[in-house]
Amino acid sequence: MREEKNYWQALNLALDMAMAEDSSVFILGEDVGLYGGTYRVTEGLYAKYGEERVRDTPISENSFTGLGVGAAMVGMRPVVEIMTINFALLALDAIINMAAKIPFMSGGQYTIPLVVRMPGGVAKQLAAQHSQRLEHTLMNVPGLRIAVPSTPQDAYWQLRQAINSNDPIIFLEHELLYFTKGILDSSIEPLPIHRAQVRRKGKHLTIISYSRHVLLCLQAAEQLAKQGIDAEVIDLRSLKPIDWDTCAQSLQHTHRLLVVEEDCQFAGSGAEIVTHLTERCFFELDEAPIRVAGRDIPTPFNAQLEAASIPQVADIIAAAQRFRYPS
Repeated sequence: MREEKNYWQALNLALDMAMAEDSSVFILGEDVGLYGGTYRVTEGLYAKYGEERVRDTPISENSFTGLGVGAAMVGMRPVVEIMTINFALLALDAIINMAAKIPFMSGGQYTIPLVVRMPGGVAKQLAAQHSQRLEHTLMNVPGLRIAVPSTPQDAYWQLRQAINSNDPIIFLEHELLYFTKGILDSSIEPLPIHRAQVRRKGKHLTIISYSRHVLLCLQAAEQLAKQGIDAEVIDLRSLKPIDWDTCAQSLQHTHRLLVVEEDCQFAGSGAEIVTHLTERCFFELDEAPIRVAGRDIPTPFNAQLEAASIPQVADIIAAAQRFRYPS
């Protein structure tokens, strides 16, 4: 089946298909049932599968995420929706001390087939307490895997793969992606869930990003091409593990690295990407890598200040222009 879908529709279809195929899959979270989810991702599933498999919970993130961990331990495949990643701070005990550690601490006696979905990122004037990015925190937790789909196609397949996995997987969804559109073909062979994808081929510069900022990098690359700068754009699709091989292969022919992230630069995901690739590909690099990232401030409410606090297309272009290219 090949058709155009919104990002949220792709997620909805993935959940629907998973629940139809496996009765151990169930959903829990705030407003996932009667309301259909804050971003419509669970729309229609309550009516189709009933309240036992689409469960509305109290506003108690650590409690219902911990319930999901317990359910996973006894053979269920829960999909926990935390309404916004900002509220995940209240669930970190269940995520970090339970989901991530129990398989190791039990000597492999327990698996945790748990998916925790988290909408997040800078959206439209939601201010500091509702514009959080937690990549830096979650990447630092041994035992967790992190998927960051940027397209409806990836949203569908990566969520299907996450639900089928026996490991705890954090599924980060940018709030400004939900109503973006793209072709979804459920019949094609999916990439491995943690495989990066080259979204645009190029020879002068490797731009690495993930989630919504992949779309901005592609826009920047098209404008750079008009200036004679041919940029290759890599969509990581996963932040833990990271597909280093795809990144390294790109650097073997571009020899320049630009990393773009929405999260703050200090100790962020970009720092790990640049460090690892510099260590691995030092002699492939013609120049020092450049990072473009969010400012180290709480996200402002004012629309202009909010936009200035995270990378825009013009910022990516300006950073790319700082490199020296062969004439």
